[in-house]
Amino acid sequence: MNFDRLTCDPAVLNGQPCIRGMGLSVRRLLEALATYPDRATLHAAYPELEPEDIRQALEYAAANR
Repeated sequence: MNFDRLTCDPAVLNGQPCIRGMGLSVRRLLEALATYPDRATLHAAYPELEPEDIRQALEYAAANR
């Protein structure tokens, strides 16, 4: 598995896995995916997200459940 878009830095969100160091944790992204009714609404709330960010976050969560 390749998680090149996920970063873990002790100085950012206490080392939680984040999307490209943006301060958006994988956990928060998963919560947003469950909350927003569709990807267009999610993209409006987080325009910096790319489809590969979402894919890797889901894959990471599945691998680390």
